Amino acid sequence: MNPVRMLWCRAYQTCFRLAIPLLPYREPKPLGSFEETAELLHEKGIRRVLLVTDATIMQLGLPRTLIRELSTRGIEASVFDEVVPNPTIANVEAARERYLADGCEAIIAFGGGSAMDCAKAAGARIARPRKPVKRMRGILKVLAPLPLLIAVPTTAGTGSETTLAAVITDGETHYKYPINDFALIPRYAVLDYRTTLGLPPHITATTGMDALVHAVEAYIGRSTTRDTRANAIQAVHEIHTHLLRAYRDGSDAEAREHMLHAAYRAGLAFTKSYVGYVHAVAHSLGGQYGIAHGLANAVLLPYVLEEYGASCEHRLADLARRAGVVPGAMNDHDASTAFIQWVREMNAAMRIPKKLAGIRDEDIPEMARHADAEGNPLYPVPKLMDARELERLYHLVQERGERDEADAAAQARDAHATPSATAAPRTGLTRGLRRIVRAARRRVGRIAHRAHRTIRR
Repeated sequence: MNPVRMLWCRAYQTCFRLAIPLLPYREPKPLGSFEETAELLHEKGIRRVLLVTDATIMQLGLPRTLIRELSTRGIEASVFDEVVPNPTIANVEAARERYLADGCEAIIAFGGGSAMDCAKAAGARIARPRKPVKRMRGILKVLAPLPLLIAVPTTAGTGSETTLAAVITDGETHYKYPINDFALIPRYAVLDYRTTLGLPPHITATTGMDALVHAVEAYIGRSTTRDTRANAIQAVHEIHTHLLRAYRDGSDAEAREHMLHAAYRAGLAFTKSYVGYVHAVAHSLGGQYGIAHGLANAVLLPYVLEEYGASCEHRLADLARRAGVVPGAMNDHDASTAFIQWVREMNAAMRIPKKLAGIRDEDIPEMARHADAEGNPLYPVPKLMDARELERLYHLVQERGERDEADAAAQARDAHATPSATAAPRTGLTRGLRRIVRAARRRVGRIAHRAHRTIRR
């Protein structure tokens, strides 16, 4: 990334970090059961709600108890079960139309991140009927109170029940629109672990790793607070202790309960402290190929942490020690390395692949530009990367065929071959250029540091 843009990104992020105590963040009030949820709505005088979910959840009958509890209190539920993975603008508009046509007064998002995102965006469209989803992209573009929104997570991972974010896909361009506004934070979150009992192992695995990514990216970023660090540490500790148990035994009530609360805490952490390039790249992969968000996050995490390198080593090591992933006496380098290795071991134990199939070389530059637009200047990442540098992340997780692997191996052999005598002058020139670049980087770093101190003052 060029020095001017780098300075702009850091200045932007510094302003947001300084503003965190002044911004209207709020935590959803936890509710412990469907009975409590129905009673709350009854006390508020609400007579009809829109239940936003997907067809699979309806087929499994998960909302049946909630609908029954609502009915006993005279509250009707209009069911919108057309949510798709990576919900689209068309999805959002259909949910909004159902809400208005049926005269609903509140929204219940029942499901994983897709149902939550669709419900939030539909609520935003109800609040701002003249503003299309495309114009809500970015930060604080809603600025109007949504209808009462209650979130019921059925997976332990997305943390969407706590967040101010919704991600919607344009069905025509495949581009994902991240919407960030305080109005999107649900008023209540129903944390009943019984909704997660019996989740398929692969869903348990990818959503659990999604929660881990939320906590890690929030902790190693440059906009943390005491609260977000505490929530991230607790989330990683719970995931380290209970995710494999939940994966191996879907009926393990204790593991399910701890994982649901881990996802909630991870959501609280990244709502204030934001995420990083794992999410930016994963969103573009989901938009282009429909790759599940949790799967993309899980595969990307160790590669991105290694790309950050020394820039995140201290914070990652601190998180690893405090969460109990590594011994407390381990030094920063060894602790951060051990944490990345633990992530890889978790993925392997839960049969999450090392690479992602279907990524095409010709799509990478465009996806990298989308990731760049999403991540910069908003995400306070340890190490800034532009679109060209982000392209490398796609190649790192790209599953290659045998011929591709052979070509890559040949290129590596050529790169490491002993240079001939005729190459010596070029090598000397390269070393000189490297020294100049390093000196320039140090100078830019000093300038950025002075600018950072000036902004803080």
